[in-house]
Amino acid sequence: MSSPELVLQVLRAELRAASITYRALAERIGMSESSVKRMFGQKDMALSRLAQICSASGIAMEDVLRRAADVQPHADTLTAVQEKALIAKPRLLLVAICCLGHWTMEQVIETYDISEPECIGFLAELDRLGVIELKPLNRYSLRVSNAFHWLADGPVQQYVREHVVGDYFGGRFDGPGETLMCLPARLSLPSARELLQKIQQLAAELARLHQGDRRLPADERDGFTLLLGFRSWEFAAFTEMRRHG
Repeated sequence: MSSPELVLQVLRAELRAASITYRALAERIGMSESSVKRMFGQKDMALSRLAQICSASGIAMEDVLRRAADVQPHADTLTAVQEKALIAKPRLLLVAICCLGHWTMEQVIETYDISEPECIGFLAELDRLGVIELKPLNRYSLRVSNAFHWLADGPVQQYVREHVVGDYFGGRFDGPGETLMCLPARLSLPSARELLQKIQQLAAELARLHQGDRRLPADERDGFTLLLGFRSWEFAAFTEMRRHG
């Protein structure tokens, strides 16, 4: 999808969020409803027309342009080579995860024992790896999509299993907004696939909330991690109790 198409996509979404129909918009900008529909059916829009629509709708044009830039198509995953480069340097992996959380460089060095020159070096390395695009004043944009996830059974997931899972599940899961569930069930393969689709929808919803909350001040956000697993499995100790023969 081209950049102009993305701008139109975001504009449509903003109009829907503001409950502004094509008919209402047509009245505000002095056009017929059919002309408005035809205009949105095209793949481009003049900047002057975009400004007019935003002004008539109470939508900030700079927000539309910024969000269109945020949804530029990027890869959903890194390559195995990229992931191996990250886990080879745990501090680089830490900065990469901070970038995926849209931390500024200042937030990283205020929170962790990483010096400014060291952090700049890590950002430059992430740029070379294709994880971010480093910009002036040590700002950056991500080169991965909002639906980003680590490779299934890739280097980072293997690292997580070895070093992270025990620490993660060692928590009580009783804080605000926390939960831990272990729900066994006997399902057909079609039912399992249906649930997998819903899990993927949940991941997309998490990405949407994560993106939307970027507008909030840093002190109004906290780091949450959703760790999901769903597979055909029986606890090994229970398997040993099965009848044989």
